[in-house]
Amino acid sequence: MLSLILQILAAYLISSIPTGFWIGKARGIDVRKVGSCSTGATNVYRSVGKVEGILTMILDLLKGYLPVIYSQKISADLTFNTGNLAFDLSDVAPVVVALTAIIGHSKSIFLGFGGGKSAATGLGTMLALSLPAGGLTFLTWITIVFISRIVSLASMTAAAANVGYMILFHVPRAFVVYSIIGCLYVTLRHKANIKRLINGTEPRITGAKKEGS
Repeated sequence: MLSLILQILAAYLISSIPTGFWIGKARGIDVRKVGSCSTGATNVYRSVGKVEGILTMILDLLKGYLPVIYSQKISADLTFNTGNLAFDLSDVAPVVVALTAIIGHSKSIFLGFGGGKSAATGLGTMLALSLPAGGLTFLTWITIVFISRIVSLASMTAAAANVGYMILFHVPRAFVVYSIIGCLYVTLRHKANIKRLINGTEPRITGAKKEGS
């Protein structure tokens, strides 16, 4: 049980690292005060630059991927014993770590519990839990971005599609439950985007800009 607690703490601290904020600061821009005011890759892309946005996405993805991959490796034989009962935590531990990662990214201790919308970090956790399902999720995201040029729409669509992909590849039930929770969490983080999508005012990706949009 101590192992799981340490994994949770490590996952939170790693996922809390405000990569987008620091990258923006290195260019003299506080991304919390421009564009959508998010520290995520999309706002960095629009408000700081294309290279900076792509770098933020990769690093945010790794913040979800690495803790979950590590958890899977060290939790293969993890159990919780109580009296005469022993509970297998080999599938549960990576899911708890994955949940911690998406929460840590959006509720960073380094930013007063603010942050991004957890789409890239969530994708990282999905790739770690199931590479085939996560890979199809990424392809879905790329396709929707290419067609619509709207990242928020692509992120929510990909998150929803991941649930189906997880079921398709017969992953452990705990992974499917996490996929559903992750989809709901990412969608809730996009409430403002949903309103703009309904109103037809959601920005499209047309190229990076140096000032907020």
